Amino acid sequence: MTGLKRPDLLYPELSYKLIGILFEVFNEIGYGYQEKHYQKAIANTLKNLDVAFKEQLPCQIVCRKEVVGRYFLDFLVEDKIVIEIKRGRYFSKDNINQVYGYLKATGLKLGIIVNFTPNGVRFKRIVNIK
Repeated sequence: MTGLKRPDLLYPELSYKLIGILFEVFNEIGYGYQEKHYQKAIANTLKNLDVAFKEQLPCQIVCRKEVVGRYFLDFLVEDKIVIEIKRGRYFSKDNINQVYGYLKATGLKLGIIVNFTPNGVRFKRIVNIK
């Protein structure tokens, strides 16, 4: 399996593990639930696999040393990867911008946005290049 992983990916071991968890959750409960139900199922799976995470983590947007806004991350896994859960068929530009905003506000490098669709799981990696 090591030969299949791309060397240019950020946190390849952890991101592959997380994507596997997302598919496991979908395979077990399927489509049609609210985001909060997928979040609970993902949290339970992360706990069972002893993966360190924080859920609904508040994050501040700061400008000139003043808080100008707040975000809540669905998940921050091992203080490295943000996971944002969505339900629907496609990734909207707003959803992608939302995750990129999380990365900029936290200084983190990698976010994974996941859509639970009628046809399965779709995911997209968002990289903060700054």
